[in-house]
Amino acid sequence: MLSAYPACFFKEENGYSVVFPDLNYLSTCGDSLDQALSMAVDCLVGYLFEAQKDGNTIPSPSTLQSISIERVADALGLIISENSFANIVTVDVESYAKTHFLKSVKKTLTIPSWLNDAAMAMNINFSKVLQEALIQKVSK
Repeated sequence: MLSAYPACFFKEENGYSVVFPDLNYLSTCGDSLDQALSMAVDCLVGYLFEAQKDGNTIPSPSTLQSISIERVADALGLIISENSFANIVTVDVESYAKTHFLKSVKKTLTIPSWLNDAAMAMNINFSKVLQEALIQKVSK
């Protein structure tokens, strides 16, 4: 399902800042307009994916016409230039998550033969054990 939220793009000296006013001023940036657009998609999908996963309420998007780039700039102390604008950013959260967040990656590893034999005898799922250990390690 496609999700669409308005974003304000503010041209700055070294690129663009991007702000989603409906999502508590969630923001990102890019060195160029293309990079800012790409980062906006990544930022929006990350927010929506985590909110859905955690069971959080996701605010409904405003219409593009109801977004005041001036109000957003004032709230955040940003300067509006002639290249600043508001636009809708769309994402397919489920599709993006399958490709970027949930995709499994094959890894090859080496363990001692005796450990392999013992684990095989116990019907241990190597992938599951490695995933659990890595999650525990990176969560610290």
